[in-house]
Amino acid sequence: MTRLRTAIPGPKSLELQARRKGAVAAGVGSTLPTYIDSADDGLLIDVDGNQLIDLGSGIAVTNVGNPAPAVAEAVHAQIDRFSHTCFMITPYESYLDVCEALNELTPGDHEKRSVLFNSGAEAVENAVKIARHVTGRQAVVVFDHGYHGRTNLTMALTAKNMPYKHRFGPFAPEVYRVPASYPLHDGLTGHEAAQKAIAAIEKQVGADNTAAVVIEPIQGEGGFIAPAEGFLPAIAEWCRERGVLFVADEIQTGFCRTGSWFALDHEGVVPDLITTAKGIAGGLPLAAVTGRAEIMDAVHVGGLGGTYGGNPVACAAALGAIRTMRERDLNAAARRIEETVLTSLRAIAEKTDIIADIRGRGAMLAIEFTERTPDVAARVAKACHEQGVVVLTCGTYGNVIRLLPPLVIPDDLLAEGLDVLEGALLA
Repeated sequence: MTRLRTAIPGPKSLELQARRKGAVAAGVGSTLPTYIDSADDGLLIDVDGNQLIDLGSGIAVTNVGNPAPAVAEAVHAQIDRFSHTCFMITPYESYLDVCEALNELTPGDHEKRSVLFNSGAEAVENAVKIARHVTGRQAVVVFDHGYHGRTNLTMALTAKNMPYKHRFGPFAPEVYRVPASYPLHDGLTGHEAAQKAIAAIEKQVGADNTAAVVIEPIQGEGGFIAPAEGFLPAIAEWCRERGVLFVADEIQTGFCRTGSWFALDHEGVVPDLITTAKGIAGGLPLAAVTGRAEIMDAVHVGGLGGTYGGNPVACAAALGAIRTMRERDLNAAARRIEETVLTSLRAIAEKTDIIADIRGRGAMLAIEFTERTPDVAARVAKACHEQGVVVLTCGTYGNVIRLLPPLVIPDDLLAEGLDVLEGALLA
């Protein structure tokens, strides 16, 4: 590729990698150890001058571009004024602005409240805190293949052992896992899969003991698994009938990623609580819990918060990102990406027998391989990386390639990246 000046990684990246070994804990991994110097829409430029086509968006974070002009301008303006006060000490207007935007954009037209945090795991953990406080119950139900974070509680919520949970226990108690809807493998309708999950909850946990059901509307790390139609509405209805809070983890699916503001919008499901992060602030650390006003306001004063939660610079970035999403209609952009990518991948699938499934929604798309080991996905990803295209793997068995291009990626870059991916798949 003409965008590459050196092998990947190049000599300067290799020098930095050698420095890293003496400075950074070995437990921190990197998918592709090429060190980035700058970026543009759909491109990462490394320290050796190589231009990498970005089909990962920092795991669905830089939806609006990298850097997005509106985000950069907002951050510069805010940092020149002040960088921090702690909202719990002396508040500021931008925190209110972000909460008002979340209350408007998240599913449902009921009255809502929001609270801001730093990371997706922190948001999920606080959603569980709120649910337990309000219901007076302790049990939390999650699903096979789910991923919710790396703190002690969210590791307990996460399904996959390696690398997230291995030898890090004991984990937080009162977490129960039930079957999810996985259309490729279970052959069930959404209603059938929901009844199977509900039966497991009622037998193993009991509705009267359950504070919350926590679910990703499309599972992320677990393999970009979109449940069969009807699964989510059925689970949500059971929760309403039994006084269990339905908590949607939209950390990876949110903010136009699936072609709507939130993935739940596709089936009209309204959660009691929704957690957001990743795409919310164009690359700055920010997260939130948004929920029904009567639930959120039930927690005592001082029960929610954190030193950096809703930092003013991150809030400014979020307002710039949301403005970009509106002005550039990134929901429509995600749907165009879906059409382009799925058309291309389905054509490729007809030429090879290694692909078990092509799936996804919006700009959250995946290839699952027939072999239930990481080997094929790892080889395909490595071949793409060597040619300057950043793709990610995922899945409980590590046998899924996931594509998360920035929603502003130019058509020619997307096409070029897909050509490289095709070559890797057919090789």
